[in-house]
Amino acid sequence: MTLPAPQPFRTGDAPLPEIIILTHKLTREYDMGGEVVRALQGVSLQIKHNEYVAVMGPSGSGKSTLMNLIGCLDTPTSGEYWLNSQQVSELDDDALARIRNKEIGFVFQTFNLLPRATALHNVELPLIYAGLGARERRDRAAQALERVGLGDRMAHRPNELSGGQRQRVAIARALVNRPSILLADEPTGNLDSTTSGEIMGVFRTLHGEGQTIVMVTHEHDIAAHAARVVTLRDGVIATDQRRAA
Repeated sequence: MTLPAPQPFRTGDAPLPEIIILTHKLTREYDMGGEVVRALQGVSLQIKHNEYVAVMGPSGSGKSTLMNLIGCLDTPTSGEYWLNSQQVSELDDDALARIRNKEIGFVFQTFNLLPRATALHNVELPLIYAGLGARERRDRAAQALERVGLGDRMAHRPNELSGGQRQRVAIARALVNRPSILLADEPTGNLDSTTSGEIMGVFRTLHGEGQTIVMVTHEHDIAAHAARVVTLRDGVIATDQRRAA
C-alpha cells in the first residue's frame, strides 16, 4: 500500500524524535566535464527508528547517490539531511567521519575483509579505530559474531569461510559499533539464491531486535524482504510503498 504523506517538515526544523533519517529537498549535482548531471532532484524522505527499507531503481536513478548521502560518504548540493536528530548536511569532512563511525554500519556487495585476519580480528577493526581496549574489543566482536550465527567460526580466516559466512562476518563488523542505522548496498549481489535467503534471514532477525536497516538492491525478490520499498527514477522518488502485514 502507498504510505500516507509524512509529517510536514519546514526548513531548519528538527525532525520528530521517532524519525531517524530525514532528507528534505535533497539534491546532488556533479560537474562532468562542463556538463551538470543531476543525480538527485529534491528528494524528501522520512524513515523511523526500527524501519526496514529497501531502495530500488534502475541504473542512473540516483539510488547509489542517495545511499552515499545517507551514509555521510558525500554531501548534498542543496537541501537538508538529518540523522538521529542531528543535521549533518552542513558538517565538514572530519565531523562526517565521526558521524559515520558512531552512527552508521556499512555492508557492501564485496565483503572487504582482510584475507589474513581471523573473523574475530576483522570484526574488531572498527573498535581499534574507535580506541577501545583489547579486551572490550574482543568481547564486543565475539558478541557481534554470535548475533550473526558465527560463534563457532571466530578463528577462521576468510578463505576458510563460505561466501555467506564471509558476508555474515561483514555484517558483524558493521554492527560492532552498535550503529543507529545499518546501510546495506547490494548485500546479496555476490551470493547464490540459497545463501541470499540466509543473509536476508540475518537481516530479518536484526530488524526484529530493533535495528534500523536501509538496503539498496536491484532485485525485487530481495527488496520484498523489507517492510517498505522506496523506488527512485531519474533522481526523484517514484513510489514509496509498505508491504502488507
